[in-house]
Amino acid sequence: MSPTAMSTELSKLKFIDPRGRGFGGKLNGLKFKAKNLGRERFHCPWCEYKGPFRDHVDANARREHAQCPRCLSKERHRLQFLALGELAKRPRVTSDRVLHCAPEPFLARALRQQYTNYESADLYAQGVDHRVDLRDLPFEDARYDLVFASHVLEHIDDDRAAVREIHRVLRPGGIAILPVPIMGEVTVEYDEPNDDEAGHVRAPGVDYFERYRDVFAEVEVFSSEDFGEEHQTYLYFEGEWRSHWPPRPPFLRDAAGGTRFTDFVPVATA
Repeated sequence: MSPTAMSTELSKLKFIDPRGRGFGGKLNGLKFKAKNLGRERFHCPWCEYKGPFRDHVDANARREHAQCPRCLSKERHRLQFLALGELAKRPRVTSDRVLHCAPEPFLARALRQQYTNYESADLYAQGVDHRVDLRDLPFEDARYDLVFASHVLEHIDDDRAAVREIHRVLRPGGIAILPVPIMGEVTVEYDEPNDDEAGHVRAPGVDYFERYRDVFAEVEVFSSEDFGEEHQTYLYFEGEWRSHWPPRPPFLRDAAGGTRFTDFVPVATA
């Protein structure tokens, strides 16, 4: 497939995502909108819903304006979608063969429908095409045009080995989309997996993307600031959540005060 044709295919992503476009999704969106008339309104780029977003609540925090009530996309899904849209405008981007690591169902469903040569991979999960360790991939060199691994590397102890392996299996000019949760300015390595952070072995900082630049020819970083406020790709936390994490001592990293945080999508070119 030519780069121009692949660019056209990428641009169709918003039309093939099945979530939120059926009657149930539309009804959920209408119900939530009717019950929250006074709340701030946003525009979901995945499903075209326009209205207030749900707060996301878990055991540790409340994130305001996090989730589209129609398609259930969260902040990072919307940001990643918008970044893919920007890449689709560039003829040099090709994605004939895709490797999706630790595939989130939300993104996997769209990518699987979009690409004939979609392959999924995970170390533990059932139902993927490849049960593999990113630190030692069993694939030949230059096999893939796109590797997508969202919120994966913060779980891997030898992440630099994983980054090198991702680069190895990419064709020249191929791209790796490797978002991680950014928790401050400087990356903090933990002595052991942190159960309070879903087993993360580090808290990546903005400087984390330098690890990609050590391996890849080019690294471009999209952020919440690159797209309109109406899509709501920022992380809003109630109170000073990131200043008090973990929720009890010993604290493993410096405080990151505030209530609104920028998210990032790094795109590395081999």
